[in-house]
Amino acid sequence: MAANPLLLDMVRNVLFHLPDVFEKKMFGGVCFMVDDKLCVCVGKDYLLCRLDPDNYDTELEMPGVSQMMSGSRVMKGYIHVDEGVLNTENDVLIWANKALKYNAVLNSKL
Repeated sequence: MAANPLLLDMVRNVLFHLPDVFEKKMFGGVCFMVDDKLCVCVGKDYLLCRLDPDNYDTELEMPGVSQMMSGSRVMKGYIHVDEGVLNTENDVLIWANKALKYNAVLNSKL
């Protein structure tokens, strides 16, 4: 599965002004690592965001948002945002900022 090129460009525009950002192929798409921590990923038709698990249930109520699953296991703190609700760079920025906020409080990868 390839990453959605339009969504990928929007995420690059939103994140690449930050220091310590790089891309890594993961989960069948392209993930953006910030300070060596997974922040967001672009898939075929979604944006995967790593968010504060304490806000997880609230974020799931937003339009176009669904749980990330690993087999039958819910990956709490990771959500999929459907490309259908990511029409502008500002839409992507809103979700990227939520992921960046949580990224800032995580310990660096060991």
